Amino acid sequence: MTTAKDLFIIAMDPQPDRSVGQGDLSLALAGAELIDLIGVGAVTVDGDRIVPGPPPPAPTEDRLLGEAAAALVDEAPYERVEDWLWRRGSDLASAYQATLEAEGQLAPRRDGRSPFGTERVELVDSAARRRALLRREADEPVLAALAAAVGVESEHAEDGPSPEDEAVTTVLAVVNDAVMELEAVRQRRSVEKAAFANLWRGP
Repeated sequence: MTTAKDLFIIAMDPQPDRSVGQGDLSLALAGAELIDLIGVGAVTVDGDRIVPGPPPPAPTEDRLLGEAAAALVDEAPYERVEDWLWRRGSDLASAYQATLEAEGQLAPRRDGRSPFGTERVELVDSAARRRALLRREADEPVLAALAAAVGVESEHAEDGPSPEDEAVTTVLAVVNDAVMELEAVRQRRSVEKAAFANLWRGP
């Protein structure tokens, strides 16, 4: 399993007091993929640019991570991390949901409720789910930071260790900025809709 799949599983784990937005999750999943690609030596981060390693990219058995590697911009001046998140993250949560369903990690919900999206699915009890939850409980720094970015807070988030890799720290910072930017867009649209509704409603 990859960091992105572990993140998706954590976001899907039932929590009655919160929900995870698909847009936020998609951005964080793209960041998780990039961090995994850094981990296998497929890319480096130079400033805010993603520099692919020598071709071919480091092989991976995970299809979605392989797609991410194949989607890298391999010509200078290369792609900015922020641009990668928005491009690769477009509807990425749906792609992970479909993949995990195909792998048998998700099944139709029995109670008809869904933590996000329109597809009513839930996690099955599996080794992958248990491993992801163990990583969360251990406050593994990268996964904890990504989970916090989408609103899945750890009880020990402030006391947990920070990632030691500078490139990973850069990606995590950009993920947080992108999620906050998306929230700002949501709020602006909400205000605009309210103003438009008031205009038509009249005095």
